Amino acid sequence: MKLHVFPHSNNVIEVLATAHHLGLPFELVVVDLLKGAQNSPAFTAMNPNQKMPVLEDDGFVLWESNAIAQYLASKRPESGLWPTAPARQADVARWQFWQTAHWGPACGIYTFERVVKKFANLGPPNEAEIAKAEPDFHKYAGVLNGQLRGKRWVTGDRLTVADFSLGAWMVYAEPAGFPLEEDPEITRWYAGLMTLPAWKQALPPA
Repeated sequence: MKLHVFPHSNNVIEVLATAHHLGLPFELVVVDLLKGAQNSPAFTAMNPNQKMPVLEDDGFVLWESNAIAQYLASKRPESGLWPTAPARQADVARWQFWQTAHWGPACGIYTFERVVKKFANLGPPNEAEIAKAEPDFHKYAGVLNGQLRGKRWVTGDRLTVADFSLGAWMVYAEPAGFPLEEDPEITRWYAGLMTLPAWKQALPPA
């Protein structure tokens, strides 16, 4: 099994944490976005969106990080990362879809302007864009904060791929300056995620 990744990507962190937690062996293939490797014909043949991560597994090619995480977790159903009971599975999927539609985009503005631009030498952050994004960030942070109240993990007492999906966007919370002062449940939950060996393994090099 191969995972084509750019190690600093939030979506890659989700997939790597899943693979490490499950103890699945894989070959890591680095896709250097800064050098445009995602635009090569070989990579485009695997993912016409020219984005990563991409999984190759015995001739099967899969892109989209949440789909990859679900696929990996399905290989170890006993882990509980991807529940088999329909209602539980739908609940986990709901939060992964929510990450794609709401949480990721809300966090992404802060991350791009204050972290990615600096990392890729794209100029100073546009604070006007961040100010424009702030209402949405507070709205969706409030949703997640409320969901986490009284729970160890996003959907209850068991860790799932939803935690990895949502938690991946917290990796750059500090340098991106996420305004989480009113959302203590999020910081509590993420602190728990950071204690997991698999999460530490998934984080990019400093």
